Amino acid sequence: MSTTAVPTRASRPDAQPRRHGLAALTLAAIGVVYGDIGTSPLYTVKEIFSPSTGVALDAHNLVGAVSVIFWALMLVVTLKYVILILRADNRGEGGGLALTALAAHAVRSRPTLRRVLLLTGVFGAALFYGDSVITPAISVLGAMEGLELLTPALEPYVVPASVAILLSLFLVQRFGTAFVGRFFGPIIVLWFVALGVSGAAHIAREPAILQALNPVHAWTFLAERGWHLFAAVGAIVLAVTGAEALYADMGHFGRRPIQIAWTGLVLPSLALNYLGQGALLIGNPSAIENPFYRMFPDAWVLPALVLATLAAIIASQAVISGAYSMTRQAIQLGFLPRMAIRHTSAREAGQIYMPAVNWLLLAGVVAAVVFFGSSSALAGAYGIAVTLTMMITTVLAYFVVRNGWRLPAPVAIGATIFFLAIDAVLVAGCAVKFLDGGWFPLALGAVLFGVMSTWSRGRALLLEGIRREGVDLREFLAQPDLRTMSRATRTAVYPVADATTVPQALLHNIKHNEVLHEHNVIVTVVFRDVPWVAPDDRAEVERLGEGFWRVVLNFGFMETPDVPRALALADSHGLHVPAFSTSYFLSRETVVPLPRTGMATWRDRLFAAMSRNAGGVVEYFRLPGNAVVEIGTRVQI
Repeated sequence: MSTTAVPTRASRPDAQPRRHGLAALTLAAIGVVYGDIGTSPLYTVKEIFSPSTGVALDAHNLVGAVSVIFWALMLVVTLKYVILILRADNRGEGGGLALTALAAHAVRSRPTLRRVLLLTGVFGAALFYGDSVITPAISVLGAMEGLELLTPALEPYVVPASVAILLSLFLVQRFGTAFVGRFFGPIIVLWFVALGVSGAAHIAREPAILQALNPVHAWTFLAERGWHLFAAVGAIVLAVTGAEALYADMGHFGRRPIQIAWTGLVLPSLALNYLGQGALLIGNPSAIENPFYRMFPDAWVLPALVLATLAAIIASQAVISGAYSMTRQAIQLGFLPRMAIRHTSAREAGQIYMPAVNWLLLAGVVAAVVFFGSSSALAGAYGIAVTLTMMITTVLAYFVVRNGWRLPAPVAIGATIFFLAIDAVLVAGCAVKFLDGGWFPLALGAVLFGVMSTWSRGRALLLEGIRREGVDLREFLAQPDLRTMSRATRTAVYPVADATTVPQALLHNIKHNEVLHEHNVIVTVVFRDVPWVAPDDRAEVERLGEGFWRVVLNFGFMETPDVPRALALADSHGLHVPAFSTSYFLSRETVVPLPRTGMATWRDRLFAAMSRNAGGVVEYFRLPGNAVVEIGTRVQI
């Protein structure tokens, strides 16, 4: 079946997650959207003044560094994402692949550029998985390192405790997040209140830190670094990791709740905490060993540790759920093979569990924790994937703004250059950490990009092979023998990727059984480049004659394809597909790679292996298992 992305009119069907009141959505957004960026204070300031950056720990540099953090939050998160990028929604949905589909649609009249933008967006999606591995690892490790402050004897247990927490987190994914999700919002609200209150207390003791609100100090700090600028920026960028989550989760909560949560609670709390850590270090430089936990009195370190652990778990959960959602979008846009998807909630369509993704992520996260061993070591790997994704977002947004929204060229180009300049500095700052771990997410992203691009190209070649070796459907229907052939009194549905040729399963049926069915429905599933397709646009029905019908079923990339349910909508077009007297005939293609054609040999073999191990059509398209007949066929590419 096809997974081609094609533009169409769309709206959200009734089956989408229900919208609640603004207050409830804002609370939920705080719990899900801001967990990642909300745990950044655990390690950011400590990393800025680590020996690798060469930044001396004195009052002047503290004011400058905190000033850079504050203005990074204002420019990158507030201006770029909260104010601008959140407006680039794809029928209410956000995220890298949603933006990619939007940008590709904006340049649909230029096929080469459209293909380049699609591949660029896919590379950004591949980098997201690198973030999905590192975020849980660094968040939980950063929280668990508070154990060392309770007693140094607990230091050897930091890594084992982190692994145990992460194992527990991934093991409960199959039960869904509906229950624990209710507590996400209140816990993260308490977390941000603790950030703000602890920061304000130290600001009151050292009000000189408030000079950091002046952007001149940020500029001076960066200018004084010289060639060491990028090392410092590579640590400061940790404060804005998680900004992409604002955009990625827009479809779950809407633009306004995310904006209200940021301006009303998250930004003030983060700003106060970073200012408070700076104030603490001005008065007590020895607290640099762990400035976050040193902000609390000794009696409050354990409660702070518990709260930080919960916040880290929630931040990890948000990234894991995002990986499931991203994978489903990639499958339905044609960049990954089918995988098993389990819905963990009868009421919330967006709550899904993907076993293969879950266990692969778990393996990657545990490997990162064990290999790097500390949040400081992981900080070297963190950031480069995120900043490259930010840069890709800026590039894709330009084509949406210029070609889709038709904004004047000077405005679109000027804004794009401004944000690309910031992105370039952030990417360069992270690039200097390449040998210290930055290679890890890039290598992971490169591997996944190779997999995703190979699958997309392989599917295109497979369709070419089916058309090349197949029998034209119109010519087949014109044969006089068709009218005299025996007919079975049932309806046969043939799901195919190419509806212009005769399904191989139908040809085999005629060859071996010498019979046709009374009604033959050739079905193609097409995933459009919009998140939701309106029920009126779901089924396109064409009567071909001689008992044959051709049906195109349209789904959005956020929807679950249910073929029998969608076929029921064909009644309004004069086609009745009875549920209890219909058989589904599937052609299971076996890919046969040909030498020196299509793709490189290793990509041919990779595609063939993925095809063999792809999830079943029956489960993915919700076909009734007791009414399915599978017939094998070999296709050369």
